[in-house]
Amino acid sequence: MIVIGLTGSIAMGKSEVAKVFRSQGIPVFDADQEVHKLYDSAAGAILLQDIAPDAISAGKVDRRRLAECVTADPHLLSRIEPVVHAEIARRRARFISEAASTGHALAVVDVPLLFETGGDKNVDLTIVVSSTPENQRQRALARPGMTEAKLEMILKRQMPDADKRKRADIIIDNNATLEALRVSALAVIATIKHQEKP
Repeated sequence: MIVIGLTGSIAMGKSEVAKVFRSQGIPVFDADQEVHKLYDSAAGAILLQDIAPDAISAGKVDRRRLAECVTADPHLLSRIEPVVHAEIARRRARFISEAASTGHALAVVDVPLLFETGGDKNVDLTIVVSSTPENQRQRALARPGMTEAKLEMILKRQMPDADKRKRADIIIDNNATLEALRVSALAVIATIKHQEKP
């Protein structure tokens, strides 16, 4: 089984590409979604209760409170991330094992900070979804609740797109329509599947 690491900076179109993989019956592990599931569970509350007790409410992690705690204490994030990343890595390993045992030829791990967290070492190939800085900014700022300041904070945590492109095995450019992006993603899937055939 080929394990594909799918990544891309905010508002590049990575989630849309993940949808295309799913539409082709390829299992996708969504790291962001897993973090949300973790925070909404008792397991997440237990994981963070000693690190960020003020963010725990009603037996789960209150994401709004957690964001406030991180804003108030810049060092808090560096204590939270290793614990959360380790738990997500365990879940990712379980997903890959299950995908392999059910006979899938391909599996995708969709991880926004794939290179930043060293996750690229645990996949067979990497795909970066990319677009121009202008398109990225326009799409990001069109999102509900997004501000210039919030976007800058997110971009500071992410590896620059140019560096991701250099490290990628495959680049999918997303500077046109959603349909064009879908066609590009399907072409990439076909290429990977073709490489697998004897």
